[in-house]
Amino acid sequence: MATVAPDRILKELAELWVTTGKQGTEESSQGVLRACTMTLVVVAEHGDDMSALGETLAALMPEHPARAIVIRLKGDGERGLSERVYAQCWMPFGQRRQICCEQVEIVASDSALGDLPSVVLPLAVPDLPVILWCRSARILQVPEFLPLAEMATRVVMDSIGFATPGAAFDWLRAALSRRRPLVGDLAWTHLTRWREMLSQVFENRQNLVRLADEAKIRVCDGGKVTTRALYLAAWVKDGLESLGSHASVSISREKATFAEISSGDFTLRWERQDERLVTTLDGVSQCTNMPVPSDYSLVREELGIVRRDPVFEKTLASAARLAYATE
Repeated sequence: MATVAPDRILKELAELWVTTGKQGTEESSQGVLRACTMTLVVVAEHGDDMSALGETLAALMPEHPARAIVIRLKGDGERGLSERVYAQCWMPFGQRRQICCEQVEIVASDSALGDLPSVVLPLAVPDLPVILWCRSARILQVPEFLPLAEMATRVVMDSIGFATPGAAFDWLRAALSRRRPLVGDLAWTHLTRWREMLSQVFENRQNLVRLADEAKIRVCDGGKVTTRALYLAAWVKDGLESLGSHASVSISREKATFAEISSGDFTLRWERQDERLVTTLDGVSQCTNMPVPSDYSLVREELGIVRRDPVFEKTLASAARLAYATE
């Protein structure tokens, strides 16, 4: 059985900086700057695109420099762990000094998942937050994952990967009930631009006064009942009811991605069409550029959140109620 010793990894990291520093001095009199604001632990499946993941981490580092610990689970097999260390470096525009971050890659079998906390904890940078980005819904539901999650300040996951929205919301609500770690869902982050556009519509008070006592909300996410659709429907419903309008919700299974609000003579629809968000109010449409969010843009937004998000938590509770009603 292969093993990984944290003290050996830390020694390799120290040697890495000695080597990197010498190379930086040879290439430029400015040397190398070591940067770190957090420990970023990434858990990925063996079949994950590691090249794409590496590009995402490299893009995140300039704004959120971190000691990145990438754990790649290779599935069933002999119990064991292996590792390697290296540096991620970049040179800011107009400067001659490189900025570098550390990266550790650990390959583990599923059966060794329970051994990871004793490896990862000594590698976490002291006095800095630990962010755990789990890219696998399967791993989130494995009991041995919990001790690893409890080490983190914040866990970032994507509820879209669960078998049903109800199962995803059950996991999230259980995680939030433990109060630590904080939890972020990329399915919710995916809706930031949608929520911004709706908020802009209701910044016009004339639109607010047109809302009747009854409202209908219809949401569609490509023909499936997803956590994204339920989040959006719940958030709109909570918002309308806070304004005194009772709202009913339906989830459409059309092959499109849109949301609609109808209340009295007020009608609003916003729909994704390729790389655009088309907002139609009373038959008049406006187009806004809205590229499909990448892993980089979603995780970048989540890394900027350092406190509990009461809007997310309230919407999660409402979305869970909608999910139980539709399943």
